[in-house]
Amino acid sequence: MSTTDDTYSVPTGSSFAKQLTLKEKWWHILDTWKVGIIPLPLFVMAGVLIAIDCLDGKLPSDIVVMVATLAFFGFACGEFGKRLPLIGKMGAAAICATFIPSALVYYGLLPDVVVESTTKFYKSTNILYLYICCIIVGSIMSMDRKVLIQGFMRIFFPMVCGEVIGMFVGMGVGLALGMEPFQIFFFLILPIMAGGVGEGAIPLSIGYATILHMDQGVALGRILPIVMLGSLTAIVISGSLNQLGKRYPHLTGEGQLMPSAKNASAGTSALSGASAKTDVTTIAAGALLAVLLYMVGMLLHKLIGLPAPVGMLFAAVALKLAHGVSPRLLEGSQVVYKFFQTSVTYPILFAVGVAITPWNELVAAFTLSNLLVIISTVSALVATGFFVGKKIGMHPIDVAIVSCCQSGQGGTGDVAILTAGNRMQLMPFAQIATRIGGAINVSVALLVLGNFLV
Repeated sequence: MSTTDDTYSVPTGSSFAKQLTLKEKWWHILDTWKVGIIPLPLFVMAGVLIAIDCLDGKLPSDIVVMVATLAFFGFACGEFGKRLPLIGKMGAAAICATFIPSALVYYGLLPDVVVESTTKFYKSTNILYLYICCIIVGSIMSMDRKVLIQGFMRIFFPMVCGEVIGMFVGMGVGLALGMEPFQIFFFLILPIMAGGVGEGAIPLSIGYATILHMDQGVALGRILPIVMLGSLTAIVISGSLNQLGKRYPHLTGEGQLMPSAKNASAGTSALSGASAKTDVTTIAAGALLAVLLYMVGMLLHKLIGLPAPVGMLFAAVALKLAHGVSPRLLEGSQVVYKFFQTSVTYPILFAVGVAITPWNELVAAFTLSNLLVIISTVSALVATGFFVGKKIGMHPIDVAIVSCCQSGQGGTGDVAILTAGNRMQLMPFAQIATRIGGAINVSVALLVLGNFLV
């Protein structure tokens, strides 16, 4: 064993503990004992410092304190989910990181100062959009151009087939349970496929309030729990699909929609090797590239009404196809993607659970009939995506995980679903499924409802 002031080598064998000096034992603890990505001593230190601030009655909502707070609670919830028997491998980490905080808030088990500071930070910074833009740009930049084009051209067919079959199956199950057709479609099936909260549930509730002459708050109260339950179902299915892919590797591209050895190897090597040779300035430039493309998306939203993440997605694809980014800058954006994927996902999910996930509304929708319709709808949608994707020469498990995002809770749902499925590279396609698919569903449904009642 050789040691220096900065490095050490870990000995093997039964004399391990005896051979290590006190300094090396401390380094070993820092490097091997972790909660999520946080070394255990730093995790304990973060908990103590947060507790001291809470005892003083004020937890600052500035970015420095909130980074530590969200990391502490987010990784704690995620680690708890990972260690659950059986369901720990089926997306429980993403579920726990989102819904445990929501329950803690509802039952008053999370200090009020933590709730207030987290909510203020989440809503004032829009940090979710920073996360999504870095994930989308990084994943697009790591794709092979040819496969990227093929993926976007082919993904729409499984999506459309899945929605049609899902609607028919959900309607059939609801009718078999004796439910009203109007209730089944407009207050169960459509909210599931509406594209989340901001772009789906809220516009849908506004449309219902106008057309059905009901209070928007009442409409939103009926829609929102169904959106969350649909997303929860999709998270579980996505985690199960990930396990299926491990058992049957020939069914998955591990984050690639199209079979292509070149793409798979290129994407993997780029993400694993970029950090070793990419300097800090290039990484910073990659992060700025993601931010600027999101600003392009915001501009497109103002001009033509396209959701900003989708506008950013199209801009990133155009830039990639036009060779508008140098290989070095591509590597920088890929490192940024990897950083956000590994370090920011669970803190973001914790903030989502605290700030915008009402536990009481979720529980209120847990009726047997609602659950059966929701589960059957989402399952049929995903199964259709699986088999149609396989039929047209795509990786069926990866297509099915994108189909899961059609039932997601918007951008937050996409994050949780792709985290559970370990397929964050699919975020560009997930955004298409969630935002464009949801917008089309809401627009067509409200148009049909308005004409029907007239």
